[in-house]
Amino acid sequence: MAVHPNHTIYINNLNEKIKKDELKKSLYAIFSQFGQILDIVALKTFKMRGQAFVIFKEINSAANALRSMQGFPFYDKPMRIQFSKKDSEVIAKMKGTYVEQPKRSRDKHEDEGGKRKKRSKAQANVEQNQAPVSQGPPPQIAARPPPQLNPPVPVAPVGMPAPVAAPPAVSAIPEQPPNQILFITNLPEETNEMMLSMLFNQFPGFKEVRLVPGRHDIAFVEFETDVQAGAAKDALQSFKITPTNAMKITFAKK
Repeated sequence: MAVHPNHTIYINNLNEKIKKDELKKSLYAIFSQFGQILDIVALKTFKMRGQAFVIFKEINSAANALRSMQGFPFYDKPMRIQFSKKDSEVIAKMKGTYVEQPKRSRDKHEDEGGKRKKRSKAQANVEQNQAPVSQGPPPQIAARPPPQLNPPVPVAPVGMPAPVAAPPAVSAIPEQPPNQILFITNLPEETNEMMLSMLFNQFPGFKEVRLVPGRHDIAFVEFETDVQAGAAKDALQSFKITPTNAMKITFAKK
């Protein structure tokens, strides 16, 4: 049965050794180029290992992402992508088709194991003549964390060059003549070679990424020609690997 295009893509065959936070940030880094992402769901439960959902604001963004990234080598494993069989919760709320009852039923099923553990802990406390542990709010697994990967409202870049009449800002980087090597700054602490390679190898002529030992915030990316490097520079200028870090790209000094 064919699945109709929708806002959410389902990805499997992901590397199960990657930590959840790193996985979500890397997925955001490579998929946000196709459009605004509302949420990324990646659970490390037994049934959901190696799988994730990426929810786009627009269906066209999801369709382009599926077509462009199908089979893409992500942490040494080709991604398998298809449209989700049904709308995600956030999309259903946007459409006005969200129904509360299915959500409660699903949440109850997902956190059933957590509740059993909590009941067992309460019983153990009673046996030790201690006050039983309060049931309190639902287990944390039932509460999906807020989509902290969603891009925030755009703001003026930090370190913007000062007005002409004022002394030049210390952090300002003068524009260099075209070069096949790009100089990347303002990278987040969690940046790694794989993450940058996935971003830049979609452009023709990509050769390699070089990180600087002891510096997480800068890197060099080399292309075969300065024209190819310029195309990547223009396309990814101010690209946000994380919601708070917009990349600054210049040609490297010759």
